[in-house]
Amino acid sequence: MSFTSHVVQTVSIPYEELKDQNADLSKKIGEGFGPNGLGIISISAVPGYASLRQNLLHLAPRLASLPGEVKRGLEDPNSRYNFGWSHGKEKLESGKPDLLKGSFYANPICDIPTDDVSLIKRYPSYCGQNIWPRDALPELELAFKALGKLILDVGLLLAYHCDCYVARGLEHDDEGLQQILLRSRCHKGRLLYYFPTLRSDYTEDGDSMSSWCGWHTDHGSLTGLACAMFMRNGVELPCPDSAAGLYVKTRSSEIVKVVYGEDEIAYQIGETTEILSRGRLCATPHCVRAPKGEAASGVDRSTFALFMQPDWDEKLNFPDVVNIHQEFLQPNGSLSFGEYTEKLLDKFRISALRPIIMGRGVKTSGPAELASAHPPRPRTAGRLVNRAGRSWAKEAELRAGS
Repeated sequence: MSFTSHVVQTVSIPYEELKDQNADLSKKIGEGFGPNGLGIISISAVPGYASLRQNLLHLAPRLASLPGEVKRGLEDPNSRYNFGWSHGKEKLESGKPDLLKGSFYANPICDIPTDDVSLIKRYPSYCGQNIWPRDALPELELAFKALGKLILDVGLLLAYHCDCYVARGLEHDDEGLQQILLRSRCHKGRLLYYFPTLRSDYTEDGDSMSSWCGWHTDHGSLTGLACAMFMRNGVELPCPDSAAGLYVKTRSSEIVKVVYGEDEIAYQIGETTEILSRGRLCATPHCVRAPKGEAASGVDRSTFALFMQPDWDEKLNFPDVVNIHQEFLQPNGSLSFGEYTEKLLDKFRISALRPIIMGRGVKTSGPAELASAHPPRPRTAGRLVNRAGRSWAKEAELRAGS
């Protein structure tokens, strides 16, 4: 496997084009999400996005600076810390506790996804309730929900064009990604804060390519990403290390750095969408590298991700040829997205309360293992059978008649 400092700009789609359902975006969808793409596309010129990003990311250091007793009151061990505040509950690839960053999780769409006690007990990472610091940091809730809702809305527009792209190459009636995400109650936002680090604090983890976020492939449908904000002593500044940032492993086993504009929203494909699209939309392993050197001393980083995923009861049906977590399959070859997630959490758990993947992606030990951990997948990767709604084939019909 080769390592490179090659920098690649994401395939970018202007928002004005994205919102036009008659626009043919198949070329860009294929370039970004197809079998030979990087699994990521960015959307530019989204109205209102820049200010919403600023509003939320500026709150990350304030949240992380709240008194310890306040943050402990925001923790939710019952959900494996997938709601509220989380710090030091997962481990770095070296096996050490990850104290480099703190995270705050919430569903930006609904505070109470369900009041069914049995579901809450069965799927705590999805069905639990939001925990907001309404006394200590009341503005967080509004800012978090506003940015999360916007990223979801733009993601749904992107999902529509993904449906059109997939429908052209398939002759089956599985439901499209847009409708699955539109009705889901499982979307989860994650506000991340990477604490400022002194140069002398760097260890082998700081020198690792995946020092800030280990190699993994998102297991949901679509992940929306805000460009990170760097600050020193409360003053915003550019990233202090040109080698830091998001890295992706390509289908040819090359590792490249991926960049997109500060005011663009990036979207990455997850494994569930690869299954749903029968391999026409492809997830890719990726990691985040921390900045190094004297210029990075005292610099903190704030960012936000929205994990767009199916509802917990959506049924995943895998054919015999699929090689994504075959060990999870039931005798009838199907399981719900919630069951799929819980099996992933159990498989990759690293402590009694905290899994490696936190419901978002499967983590490997490092780039050297990626070739075996993520083998090429058959193009007919599987299908997702859902409740009644618009199908891939129906999308093709509608486009043909438009």
